[in-house]
Amino acid sequence: MSYVVFQPADLIDGISTSELRTEVNDALADGVKTILIDLKDVTFMNSSAIGALVATLKSVRGEGGTLSLCSLSDQVRLIFELTKMDRIFDIYGDCREFMQKNSISAS
Repeated sequence: MSYVVFQPADLIDGISTSELRTEVNDALADGVKTILIDLKDVTFMNSSAIGALVATLKSVRGEGGTLSLCSLSDQVRLIFELTKMDRIFDIYGDCREFMQKNSISAS
């Protein structure tokens, strides 16, 4: 399975999410179909970042791929729960759980 992991850090806002979106689109263009965004180093995310992640999810699904999130801090998880985005995204506790549930071996 071809996959890629992105690890944004600190604050995620509309600008940084736009950069992430470009990187995800580049990966899709390279034929990657499974995308994991590891949020372990993200301390805060604003509403424009949530919107950009939803748009990124739509792009990935439109290309026949999957986009998952993992390692959400308590604050970021709360944002996802309050906006009900936790129902839209596949969210894993950490990278290891993602890899196990998607039958990916560590390299």
